[in-house]
Amino acid sequence: MAVLRIGIHTSVSKSLEDAALKAHELGGNTFQIFSASPRMWRAAKPDPAAVKRLRAVRERLDISPLVIHTNYLANLASLDPEVRPKSIASFRGELERAAAIGAEYLVLHPGNHKGQSMEQGIAAFVLGLAEAAKGLALPGVMVLLENTVGSLNQIGSRFEELRLIRDLAARETDLPLGYCLDTCHLLGAGFEITTGAGLERTLDMAAQTLGLDLVRVIHANDSKGALGSHLDRHENIGKGKIGDEAFRRILTHPSLRDKPFILETPVEDDAMARADIEALKRLSALT
Repeated sequence: MAVLRIGIHTSVSKSLEDAALKAHELGGNTFQIFSASPRMWRAAKPDPAAVKRLRAVRERLDISPLVIHTNYLANLASLDPEVRPKSIASFRGELERAAAIGAEYLVLHPGNHKGQSMEQGIAAFVLGLAEAAKGLALPGVMVLLENTVGSLNQIGSRFEELRLIRDLAARETDLPLGYCLDTCHLLGAGFEITTGAGLERTLDMAAQTLGLDLVRVIHANDSKGALGSHLDRHENIGKGKIGDEAFRRILTHPSLRDKPFILETPVEDDAMARADIEALKRLSALT
């Protein structure tokens, strides 16, 4: 049986190496980072010496995979004459940094189709994705489309939308695409994952529409919002509307057991972060 991968989003404010060491210190064996400030358009290239130290730490401590989350500003679905070129350039930078750092996955939200139909927004997103990746060599990096809660004009709350993006992108780019499913987002979008029967229905839909082999990462977040609330507010494990028993079913489900589970829960200090990692470990026990 594969080693269960449980981790958390950590900061690179000190260094890339420190982000990996912090994940290990908190009890994780996988982690997620921002490759640069999530609220700034421009970003510096990673220092090769820092990347070398990061890789050495990851190899020594068996910390894998490394997931990068793209920044919050880029919206590849936008047609705004100011936002669109910045978004494309920003995502191209994300791709370049992911490859340089040695990340296995780059998680991307499908964007917002404000001012367009859903179909137009998806088309704009796919073309932006292809333009950003044009001419890049990205060995070992897979882009993961993350599901959303479906608030306002968000793309990606339905599995069919995520699948359509991937199908259309296959015609425009060789960029490998998979999926990242967020538990909080699933509940907010109306997927009943808090019951055994509801989880089975959700996973059946994911298997048929997305292919579970292409679901490469699970964002393990409890939810402040209720089923179908379209509220994207993460909560600590067991303290939200999903709850311990639902997470136990998710973590021990045979179809998900080989997926890395990464926390993005509210953390005020290391003790809170460690408690959430320990909660996932406790709930993942098969006995």
